[in-house]
Amino acid sequence: MMFPYLFSPLKLGTVEVKNRISFQPHLTNLAVHNLPSERQMYYWGERAKGGAGLIITEEMSVHPTDMAYEKLIDVYHPEVIPGFKKITDYVHQYDSKIFAQLNHNGQQCDGSISRLPVWAPSPMPDVLFRETPKEMEHEDIEEVASYFARSAIFVREGGFDGIELQFGHSSLARQFLSPLTNFRTDEYGGCLENRLRAPLKFIAAVRKAVGKDFTLGVRMCADEMIPGGLDLLQVQEICSHFENSGLLDFMDLSIATFYNLYLVEGSMHTPLGYTIPLAAGVREKIKLPVFCTGRINDPVMAEKVLANGQADMIGMCRGLICDPFLPKKAFEGRLDDIRYCIACNQGCIARIGMNKLLGCVQNPAVGREKEWGEGTLEKALVKKKVTIVGGGPGGMWAAKMAGRRGHDVSLFDKNEELGGQVLSAMKGAGRDEFGVIIRNEKDQVDKAGVKVNLGEVMTPEKLLSQKPDVVIIATGSNPKSYPVGGADGPAVYNVLQVLNGEVTGGLGQKICLIDYDGHQRATATAEFLTNQGKTVHIITSSLFIGAELGPTQDLYLSRQRLLQKGVTFTPDIAVMEVSGDAGAKSVKGFNVYSNIWDEWGPFDSLVLAMGQKVDDSLYMSLKGKVQELYRIGDCVAPRKVDMAIWEGHKIGREI
Repeated sequence: MMFPYLFSPLKLGTVEVKNRISFQPHLTNLAVHNLPSERQMYYWGERAKGGAGLIITEEMSVHPTDMAYEKLIDVYHPEVIPGFKKITDYVHQYDSKIFAQLNHNGQQCDGSISRLPVWAPSPMPDVLFRETPKEMEHEDIEEVASYFARSAIFVREGGFDGIELQFGHSSLARQFLSPLTNFRTDEYGGCLENRLRAPLKFIAAVRKAVGKDFTLGVRMCADEMIPGGLDLLQVQEICSHFENSGLLDFMDLSIATFYNLYLVEGSMHTPLGYTIPLAAGVREKIKLPVFCTGRINDPVMAEKVLANGQADMIGMCRGLICDPFLPKKAFEGRLDDIRYCIACNQGCIARIGMNKLLGCVQNPAVGREKEWGEGTLEKALVKKKVTIVGGGPGGMWAAKMAGRRGHDVSLFDKNEELGGQVLSAMKGAGRDEFGVIIRNEKDQVDKAGVKVNLGEVMTPEKLLSQKPDVVIIATGSNPKSYPVGGADGPAVYNVLQVLNGEVTGGLGQKICLIDYDGHQRATATAEFLTNQGKTVHIITSSLFIGAELGPTQDLYLSRQRLLQKGVTFTPDIAVMEVSGDAGAKSVKGFNVYSNIWDEWGPFDSLVLAMGQKVDDSLYMSLKGKVQELYRIGDCVAPRKVDMAIWEGHKIGREI
């Protein structure tokens, strides 16, 4: 066996899980009317089908005041039990175990949803939600404990194998534990013994409700990573207290809080396995099984953590969102078939943060497992000759899916390498992992029997001479040629030219980057330039630099890196004209709020991130000449990679 540690069983209380891979709790927004849904059944079931030994559900709300999000399951209602039974029965058929996570978010709730006061240990607003809570009275604490117990009974009756209590980054229990959020002067605040009192009350209430023969654990914040908060030394002591209570069977770890959410949900700028030292630190102090989670998206890394004794269970979240069958593929030694997560956060965390249904850039089936999950792709009734032009992510997915259905597929691209704009995007500072999207799919295109033709410019005449039954155009988009007056002058380049090394004569030292993108296209290019020793000034019409990076948790660190590298930020400016020669370029524009005009310069050169335009000429020339003609991705409308993959996947399934 390639991974003897990863695929060994583990006893968690009275439950034995078949391997050391846990699908970790995360929001899905798939609940319906605050009850468990069929989509959740298929979603969690797909990861059980893919081989995960343990599934831990997203947090479920234990009390009416706990409404941090609109689509949580209200587990304190008995109406949840029938839906739970469907979910647990579905998961159990794949020999996986499933635990329910119970939580009260405390100060991280939203009273505008519940129309009730937010409850917390102290009347301190959360840094993100910013709502002043009610300081919980003693009877409020007792009530929450009783609701934890009530909810636990419904979980057990619903067929779950265990319960995890959320005491981590977003939880009332952590707020009682932390000196950062607990300023009480009664028996629930002050010294550690007092701060432990409410969390231990919650644990004891659940244990009494479910009995000694039911597995119970805690999701614990291993380090709040902020001055005044819990650090590893304090958490080691807390975990020892929890273990000594004799009430718990495992310790699952998270990191950070809403003060530093970019660490809770680390993007690709965050190192792989960045929480491993914390897990190892906790495991040194307790005998309970310890879970380690945080950018462990690879079975090789997971095996090493277990072999080194740094943890007992590997938590995978985004890795199994991206590829639910990672465990099965790893067990079978099919590592080349694993679709590795790149932590772009665009489809998962960003969508959830904007109250949308969970998604994944690389897995269009997320949330649609019933229709698009494993085993749903059917062979085509009629084999067709399919020609696809454009070898970016959309074209590759269309080719792969059509090939798997049994069509005769040919994929053409004018470049010498598959990948499209991803090949440029991955050259941005810290964005090399973005290229994994292409690496993940190249072999799959070949295995689907697709004939790949590189370095070939496709003309309408050449394409029609092949007499295809179906044509899919995925030719993408190009930067707008002259998005602002004077942009056709010297020393003006777009970000793709810069990243691809297509600048003739050099950029010079002092560069102005005009950003109408607000995303990585601009900020990663600016950082790319600063890493070469350039002096960069970013001008944008947005409120701030990196305006689109908040949902992906890239905003804080991107701005920090750029500022530390000396980049100048000028927001709120609509650039209307550029002028001058190389070495003396100037930028003119007005403040979008005051309407006052100003001018900036001189610069050696200008770099534009000012939008894309469709490359649809081939598609337009073929209209009316091909029986089945489709276009997908940026050549429909310039968007991000998730839509190109979604449309490629969809059309590949349907033709």
